[in-house]
Amino acid sequence: MVSEPLAAEADQPGRKQQQRSIVTQQKLLDAAVEAFSENGFKGTSTRDIAERAGVHHPLITYHFKNKDQLWRAATDQVFTEFGGLLARALKESAERDPKKRFKSMIRTFVRHARSQPAVHKIIVQESSTANPRMDWLVKTHLKPFFQATIGQIEELQRHGIAVNGNPALLYHMVRLSAGGMLALEYMLLGTSDIDLRNDDTLEELVDMIVRVYFPGEIGGSA
Repeated sequence: MVSEPLAAEADQPGRKQQQRSIVTQQKLLDAAVEAFSENGFKGTSTRDIAERAGVHHPLITYHFKNKDQLWRAATDQVFTEFGGLLARALKESAERDPKKRFKSMIRTFVRHARSQPAVHKIIVQESSTANPRMDWLVKTHLKPFFQATIGQIEELQRHGIAVNGNPALLYHMVRLSAGGMLALEYMLLGTSDIDLRNDDTLEELVDMIVRVYFPGEIGGSA
C-alpha cells in the first residue's frame, strides 16, 4: 500500500502540469479578448493571439481546437463576468427606488466597461454584418440581459421617470451612451480633453446619462 505522502509526491508532476495548462489557457483567453476586440474575428490570426499570450502557436489548437472556439470561449468569459457584476449590482440595490436602482446598474456598467472595453468593442466588431458569432452572442448573452432589464425601463416609464418612447430603443440608447463613450476614450481625450480614466469624469457621465434619459422623480413629472 502506497503511503499518503508518497502518493501525493507521485501525483505532484500531474498537478503541476494541470496548473500550467490552466495558466496557458487563461493567457490565451486574455490575449484573444484583446486581439478580437481590437481587430475583429476576421482581422485576428491565431498566430497573433499566440504571440500576445507568449505561448507556442500549436497550443491554441490543443486547448481550443480552432479560432472560432477560442473566440466563443474568450467572449463567453468577458460577458459572463459582466453579467455577474450587473446581477450583483441589482441584488445589492433591490430595496432602492427604481431610479436609484437603475442608476446603480448604469454605474456598474460604466465602471466595468472602462476596465474591460472589450464588452462594447466586441459587439461593435461583430455587428457590422450578420454572422453566426453574433447570433451566438445575442442568444447566449445579449438577449437574456435585454429581457432581464427591459422591464425596469418600462417600470421607470410608468413612474414618469424615464423619457417616453419605445423602451427597447431607450435601452440601447442608454447602453450605447455608456459603452460607446468608453470604447472611444482615446478619441475623446485627443479631441476634447475628456479623460474617462478619471473617476470624477466617469461619475459625471453616469449622472448625465440619468439626467438625459431618466429626468423624472417618483411622484413627480418627467
